[in-house]
Amino acid sequence: MAGIGFELKKLFRATGVLSMLKAYGYTGMVTAGPMLLGVLFLLSINYIGRVAGLQKPEQDLLVCMITYCLLASMMLNSVFSMVMTRYIADLLYEEKEKDVLPSMEGILGFEMPFGGILWGIFLANAGIDLMLCILNFILFMELLVAWTQMSYLTAVKDYKGILLSYVYAIIFSVLTALFGCAFLGVSLHILMLSVSVGYGVMIVYDMILLYGYFPNSMENHFAFLPWFDEYKDLMLIGFFTNIGLFSHLVIAWMSDVGIKIKGLYYGAPQHDVAALFAFITILVTTINFVASVEVNFYPKYRKYYDLFNGTGSIVEIEQAENEMLTVLEHELVYTARRQFYATALILSVGLVLLERLPLGFDSLMEGYFRVLSVGYGAYAVGNVLMLILMYFTDYEDARNSAILFGISSTVLSALSLMLEVKFYGFAFAFSCIIYLVFTLNRLMSYTTKLPYHILSTQPIVAERRYGFGCKLYAFISRNSKSA
Repeated sequence: MAGIGFELKKLFRATGVLSMLKAYGYTGMVTAGPMLLGVLFLLSINYIGRVAGLQKPEQDLLVCMITYCLLASMMLNSVFSMVMTRYIADLLYEEKEKDVLPSMEGILGFEMPFGGILWGIFLANAGIDLMLCILNFILFMELLVAWTQMSYLTAVKDYKGILLSYVYAIIFSVLTALFGCAFLGVSLHILMLSVSVGYGVMIVYDMILLYGYFPNSMENHFAFLPWFDEYKDLMLIGFFTNIGLFSHLVIAWMSDVGIKIKGLYYGAPQHDVAALFAFITILVTTINFVASVEVNFYPKYRKYYDLFNGTGSIVEIEQAENEMLTVLEHELVYTARRQFYATALILSVGLVLLERLPLGFDSLMEGYFRVLSVGYGAYAVGNVLMLILMYFTDYEDARNSAILFGISSTVLSALSLMLEVKFYGFAFAFSCIIYLVFTLNRLMSYTTKLPYHILSTQPIVAERRYGFGCKLYAFISRNSKSA
């Protein structure tokens, strides 16, 4: 994550409980902010609608519309996000901060028209009225911008500003829903509008932060395109990871617990609600990885690789390697242990709390929650291992692990439809365990021969890949000069 490690080091050097909370809070904001915001909107706006008298079929449709927008926008953004994160990191390393904002404008110039056309086709056949189509379209486009912004906000040190953008988003969204329902009457249009207002406020505030932090050259808007040729594996990693995470939800919509809400909108309330709260459990590992592994591991990692640039002896390199791998092992065990404790706590205390909430938790939902929590916990640790593989530029193994996860999750979930409904979550949990075991095996295999991979598997002469991205960039550059 571009730029976050440096800021966290400063925060963790400070002493006191407040400083620690500030560091972990900042990590949570920049790693999971928009998704958490979506969950909060989903719960709070749906609750306001229910209290205001929204009928059950309309409540289900509201949840479906927001969920569809979240998942569809995340899937599209996953194709671009990892490559763009790498591109931003390269720009910051080369001290080309003035080209950061043009790249954001450029990638949005690709994402939004392409995503807008696809989402427009879906909405045209979705079976909802025109105004709801417009509100859905607005929310989808806002989410594309929000996901893209997160790749850039990690480099902005103003964590207070990022926090305020979330606070203002929630306040404006809730107020819009409350005043709209009070003065105009409760409706799906008012509630969808309130969600769009919330994300709109967040996007505008974050744009102010970004444009206030980075200089803008107003050039090189599409200079990132060759990176998609150079780092094709990152595209596959992002896409298949999201496929693995969310395909089981879509498959559940078509199962015996799934129901048709309206038109093309389907849902499986018993499965979806349990999956939503189980998914939140991975935030423990996500935040801990960035706050602990990156901060403690990266200095050792940087020192080790710097010694290969002609400044270190063999003895120094071997010592640095032992120190780095010792720290890595400690941090990975620490992260896995925390996720295990968090999952155990949630399965005991958390389930009791969920039963007391007005969510209609029954025995089937409790079973889904238990199994999916274990699955998401295994995924979280496996994903950390995959990210470490990427740290070592072992993109091939990282790509293979993501593809294995995406395919196994989808295929096993589809096969589980032949079983009783109470067994649906086991397919996803099993695929997460496969993902964890595979990434652990590949990381152990890679690190046992680390000097070999650094010195012997790299090309002697740097080879630049020339594919569609380079050709498109050359085409755009020629036409922009001629114009």
